Amino acid sequence: MKSLARWKKVEDLREKLNGRAKAEGGYRFYSLHDKIYRKDFLEAAYAQCLANDGAPGVDGKTFKDIEAHGVERYLRELAEELKELRYLPQPVRRVMIPKENQPGKYRPLGIPTIRDRIVQQAVKLLLEPIFEADFTDNAYGYRPGKSAQDALTEVSTCLRSGHTEVVDADLSKYFDTIPHQELMKSVERRIADHKVLWMIRKWLKTPVHESNAKGKTVMSGGKKTKVGTPQGGVISPLLANIYFRRFLVAWKQLGFEEKYKSKIVNYADDFVILTQGHAQEALRTAHVLLTKIGLTLNETKTRTVNAWSESFTFLGHTFGKLHGKGGRPYLGNTPSDKSVQKHREKVRQLTSADQTTKSLEDVTTALNRLTQGFWNYFKIGTVKKIARDLDQNLWEHMTGWAKRKYKRPHRRKQAGKSGQATRRARIQAALDKLIWGQELCRRRNGGPLFAAAASYAQ
Repeated sequence: MKSLARWKKVEDLREKLNGRAKAEGGYRFYSLHDKIYRKDFLEAAYAQCLANDGAPGVDGKTFKDIEAHGVERYLRELAEELKELRYLPQPVRRVMIPKENQPGKYRPLGIPTIRDRIVQQAVKLLLEPIFEADFTDNAYGYRPGKSAQDALTEVSTCLRSGHTEVVDADLSKYFDTIPHQELMKSVERRIADHKVLWMIRKWLKTPVHESNAKGKTVMSGGKKTKVGTPQGGVISPLLANIYFRRFLVAWKQLGFEEKYKSKIVNYADDFVILTQGHAQEALRTAHVLLTKIGLTLNETKTRTVNAWSESFTFLGHTFGKLHGKGGRPYLGNTPSDKSVQKHREKVRQLTSADQTTKSLEDVTTALNRLTQGFWNYFKIGTVKKIARDLDQNLWEHMTGWAKRKYKRPHRRKQAGKSGQATRRARIQAALDKLIWGQELCRRRNGGPLFAAAASYAQ
């Protein structure tokens, strides 16, 4: 989340809300709506949305359109709508995003208008610190101060402490199946401001616009909708966390954490249950609890494993038995095959034949951004061999791109040693501009971990 340092009063209020929520577990917050249309709240919300960018909604308006209109004027007009209770959310534009490595399968993504994203962000700024006081420590998704790396580290810690019987769980269409009535009960446990509650209900029941096979706009959803919170909405991840808290709290309060000697690690709609010898019982219990709150486990993807004999994948990392020096077995994690293949494919696309019209600077910048992003996320775990393999892959594709970019000289005068030397120098210069995964991993460990990436250029 973008820093709120520019909006000190917003930051101070969030701290006060969080402090009050922590001090009084049963306190319900009444007077919130008037904060949403405060100038500083809308400015902070706009800055957050601008930083996230994103495509326009059904109205087609972009951030450039808002800037042309005047940001201050736009936010002032929006504040008046909110204050006078004239605000109504616009329909959500739905697009279907292809699922990676699953041909023919798509994930629906709802895109609210920028106007609605700003209001949702302002509401999130208010509600987030309140519900943060109630979230369990083992929930890591979409929370300030927590990350996927924290969740992965916790899984590793649990495995090392003997929690090796694992429920590798998969929720079936979680965001699409959250029951509105029960979700609102979870929200109302803390929020009593009926104007804020009205806005949340409206967002949950906002009509959805999408194009059919013939290119015509089709509308779905609306008032009759009783389940689901659209993926893509700013407020959706917070609402999803609020509802899944029911399961996490019930697991502990009903004694299953102690009974099964178990630890749950949750990130958004992904979770694993790590136990000491009770995976089957934990799975049966999880199925019962989730069914009671209207959620469903995907039976084809949910399974139990013993980490010593079978690996499992969580948040793009594969956990299982690895071997260290001298063949000593240990439980660790590496980037999953799917994650590695996805990275390889992106490298291939950025260095394909149709990319030679781009400048060296543009191509290497894109590749370096890709490499840094990958290793910023996958630097946790055992990565030596994968880093070496991916660097080799990067070197091969970049060399191929450079050879196509800088073709062999055809004229006799240029075909001599000087022409070939110039070409080799250009190819080497292209490779020299790259950042290597091994170098990033060496920096991580504070010392030489792998052979120098330069050896690939020889």
